[in-house]
Amino acid sequence: MNSRSKRLIRSIFHIHRSSSMFLLYEYDIFWAFLIISSAIPILAFLISGVLAPIRKGPEKLSSYESGIEPMGDAWLQFRIRYYMFALVFVVFDVETVFLYPWAMSFDVLGVPVFIEAFIFVLILIVGSVYAWRKGALEWS
Repeated sequence: MNSRSKRLIRSIFHIHRSSSMFLLYEYDIFWAFLIISSAIPILAFLISGVLAPIRKGPEKLSSYESGIEPMGDAWLQFRIRYYMFALVFVVFDVETVFLYPWAMSFDVLGVPVFIEAFIFVLILIVGSVYAWRKGALEWS
């Protein structure tokens, strides 16, 4: 590589001798946390797979009801209406999570962010009216 291409690469990636190379040193804690938090569940599953006894029998396949003999089938079918109600709840719960930081910094962000939040809430209101008209919010 000649010096001109090296200067071009340095200008593209903003590599300077005085600053830390690529700013990777600032992310060491993040990478360590990511590796450790990924390794712990993987190791737990691997260790339990190695140490757990593998015995299949009729007791393994039956449902467990506090040590009492199972009565009836363990398979229960729920109506789809309950899932729709839960889905609507989750959507509005996530809406609260998104709106809370906006509300806490409302005075700093200004009018454009207020308009964006208003559009966000308007879309959710349209969705809730649609779910209400389709009957997703009725228990009967």
